[in-house]
Amino acid sequence: MKWENNRRSDNVEDRRGASGGGGLGGRSIGLGTVVVALVAGWVFGINPLTILGLLSGADIGPAATQQAPAGAPPANDRQAQFVSTVLADTEDVWTRLFKEQGSTYAVPRLVLFRGATPTACGQGQSAMGPFYCPLDQRVYIDLAFYDTLRQQLGAPGDFAQAYVIAHEVGHHVQNLLGVLPRVEQLKRGAAPADANRLSVRVELQADCLAGVWAQKARSNFQLEPADIEEALNAASRIGDDTLQKQGQGHVVPESFTHGTSAQRVRWFSTGYERGTLAACDTFDSPI
Repeated sequence: MKWENNRRSDNVEDRRGASGGGGLGGRSIGLGTVVVALVAGWVFGINPLTILGLLSGADIGPAATQQAPAGAPPANDRQAQFVSTVLADTEDVWTRLFKEQGSTYAVPRLVLFRGATPTACGQGQSAMGPFYCPLDQRVYIDLAFYDTLRQQLGAPGDFAQAYVIAHEVGHHVQNLLGVLPRVEQLKRGAAPADANRLSVRVELQADCLAGVWAQKARSNFQLEPADIEEALNAASRIGDDTLQKQGQGHVVPESFTHGTSAQRVRWFSTGYERGTLAACDTFDSPI
């Protein structure tokens, strides 16, 4: 993956010098909720299913006050440069694809933070992994997550990291298309297992949208097959079944909120191979 000379986005806020504050907030959407369940299980001996229940959309207290936009990251911060370069490419790709459909793409902002940070969805914490808040249209990431991805989850590589950003931007695309509000409405009053099944379809669609972006990004990043394998490996490593097997030795399918490893790999691959929004209909297709 060649990224160093590509355009960088101006839509990156660096809050890593700010103090974060309190506890978990509600209704953010992220790739990392299953990761925190596994990691907390390892470190604290907590049942991952308990944590998944907390982080899969339950409202926990009032939303935190969102702070004013922070400044740009330092010019010599290589990790921040990488993130802003990937974000810039998602901006270019989705702006073009929305324009082709007669729509306008409103670009999201990406927030770098450490530990905790206020969001319009509540208090965000590093333990949640990367997440998207539809209420403020921001992607949040503590870059220490990439260490977890590489060292504890076995998913190294630049394009594995790019996949994480593309997945969260996929949630932003879903928000702009009205998918997230419709799903939230359907989940109200639904039984927990039914709500979880809707969450799985949301997450698999975000994986598919990440694959669509990856197809369009091939030439800009000079992607090779090994790069795509890095993304597929990351998708596989964070499947609900894989994480539950590692964390507790068995799986509980009705508790899945993100999809199995095979499903996540399949839907990323579908987006990558077909390269269209229409290919990512996880709601009216078998998953």
